[in-house]
Amino acid sequence: MKIEPSINVLGGTLSPCSDDPLTGFFRDGHCNTCAEDQGSHTVCALVTEEFLAFSKYVGNDLSTPRPEVGFQGLKPGDQWCLCASRFLQAHDEGCAPMVNLEATHRSALSIVPLEVLKANAPQ
Repeated sequence: MKIEPSINVLGGTLSPCSDDPLTGFFRDGHCNTCAEDQGSHTVCALVTEEFLAFSKYVGNDLSTPRPEVGFQGLKPGDQWCLCASRFLQAHDEGCAPMVNLEATHRSALSIVPLEVLKANAPQ
C-alpha cells in the first residue's frame, strides 16, 4: 500500500488526529489514506453523542467495544478519522460532528466540499 502525501485540506502538513483512541486507516493516529482505503477515512472529527447515535442508526456502531478486533468503542469527545461519505451524510442530516481541519486529509475534498468542512470547524 502506498500512502498518499500527508497533506491536510488547508494545504499544510497533516496533523495527528488521535492516539487515544488510536485512529486512522493505518492506525497511526493520522487520517492518512491510500488507494486501498475504500472508505476514505480522512475526516478528523470530534465525535458527539448525537453523531454516534446517528452512525449506529445507519449501520455503523462506533460506540460498542469490539475487543476481538482491538476496538475499544468511541465516546463523546473522542477524535476519530471518519469516512468522508459518512461525515457528509451526517452533515446532510444535521448531526455532523466538529472537524479538525489541520488533521483532515486533503483526499476528503473529493467527497466533502471545503465549505462544508469549514462550516463544521471551530471558529
